Amino acid sequence: MAVVATTGMVVIIGYQLYDVARAEYGMSISQASLQLGILGLVQFVPLFLLTPVAGVVADMFDRRKVAAAAMCVDMFIAAGLAVTTMFEIHSLPLLFFFAALHGSARVFVGPAMSAIAPNVVPAELIPKAIALNSIAWQAGTVVGPASYGFLFAHERDLPYWISLVLMVMASASIMLIRTLPPPSSEARNAHPVRQIVRGFHFVWHERFLLGCITLDLFAVLLGGATALLPVFARDILQVGPEGLGPMRAAPAFGAAIVALLLSFRPFNTNVGVKMLLAVGAYGAATVAFGLSWNYWLSLGFLAVLGAADMISVFIRNSLIQLNTPDEMRGRVSAISGVAVSASNELGEMQSGVAAALLGASGAVVFGGGAAIVITAIWAWIFPEIRNARTFEPQYRQREHEHEG
Repeated sequence: MAVVATTGMVVIIGYQLYDVARAEYGMSISQASLQLGILGLVQFVPLFLLTPVAGVVADMFDRRKVAAAAMCVDMFIAAGLAVTTMFEIHSLPLLFFFAALHGSARVFVGPAMSAIAPNVVPAELIPKAIALNSIAWQAGTVVGPASYGFLFAHERDLPYWISLVLMVMASASIMLIRTLPPPSSEARNAHPVRQIVRGFHFVWHERFLLGCITLDLFAVLLGGATALLPVFARDILQVGPEGLGPMRAAPAFGAAIVALLLSFRPFNTNVGVKMLLAVGAYGAATVAFGLSWNYWLSLGFLAVLGAADMISVFIRNSLIQLNTPDEMRGRVSAISGVAVSASNELGEMQSGVAAALLGASGAVVFGGGAAIVITAIWAWIFPEIRNARTFEPQYRQREHEHEG
């Protein structure tokens, strides 16, 4: 429910902002594309500033309550956007404000929700749990954008009212999760700044975790295409908001199919190499999408892009969760989350600037090619990733190698 609400709402904010920039402010395609880049930046800034705090909060307090409280902020955003859209208050600064506020709320949801799973699922079932969670996530990412595009075309304020209702239901559902183990006395009593520093210190000195997190950061930062989908929908493929919904849903559709397969047959061998190959395939599919001028072919490339990304996400999340002590999971999840957010939101900024210089198609092709190059570089400078055979924690794998 929460995924349907937030992903659908974000799609509509992007299209609405681009449409307002073109229709109300009289901006050119390049100028309006740059506004989409700025939209990514205003969402990233609060994420970057608040992520260290969010990680500590997830390790110090009841993670269910942290996530539910953050969703209450998203309820306010949905209500505000519904009212302003209903009364046709068209303002770029107002849309930027709501986007920044959503970024602030989301930074607390991610670490709290990510850190809950290891508390309620046995370690040996974590990969399957991540796959099942990904199915729910990707299903919501398909339903939200696809349906919200049609709803917005029919009645512009309706998607935001639906988001409000769904967020209320999601917040209540989170509180139905059984009571989690209380934080350790060390987590409760340690100085928050010291905990933040320890989290970054842990990731920095665990080269395997550092490589996994930064691979996604730089590959998606350069290879992201979703920020420019409103440009493709409105001015390149000329399919409007009805076509934008399926375009935003196509990556999630591909990802959901892969997640379903992984829930039955999860990877358990040569996981590091498979993650690298998946990121490379993500970049190649991005290049193909940027070169396509056919709507249905573009949908296919977006689905392949999402499928490749799902394989990477599945492996990376499993490795991070199983290689991190429980008392550090909130902070490590927060650091991983800010890397993902940086790759998404700053990637949108990069895409907007590149589109202003190279055009939307040129920007997407450039970004996809850069993602392939980044993957090759990371395979070389982080041999720990290449050498990861299974999801077993790295120190245990090293012990087994020494015993052998």
